[in-house]
Amino acid sequence: MLSSATMQFEFAGTQMSGRPKAVGTVQVDNDRVIVTEWRFAPGAETTWHRHGYDYVVVPMSTGKLLLDDGKQQRFAELTAGKSYYRPVGVEHNVINANDGEFVFVEIELKA
Repeated sequence: MLSSATMQFEFAGTQMSGRPKAVGTVQVDNDRVIVTEWRFAPGAETTWHRHGYDYVVVPMSTGKLLLDDGKQQRFAELTAGKSYYRPVGVEHNVINANDGEFVFVEIELKA
């Protein structure tokens, strides 16, 4: 089940994949940022979504995620503590491609 943090996403026709769902826990939500911890069991997904804000991801685990943007699928190798930024409007489904749990913190920039 997705947390209230996903309310800023514009879902674009979620398909039922049968995968477990990633669990988001909102840690901060104020007028400037939303900070959410995302936990993915092996094979878990976010489901299809569009990011409504610029955002930074801080991986807490090292491993790979499968990114499906609707046109292609690709693997992203993430390293614990090595952050990255993406602009508003990114659309994708994120799937844990590891044998164990994968965790990251997402920081959405409202202002």
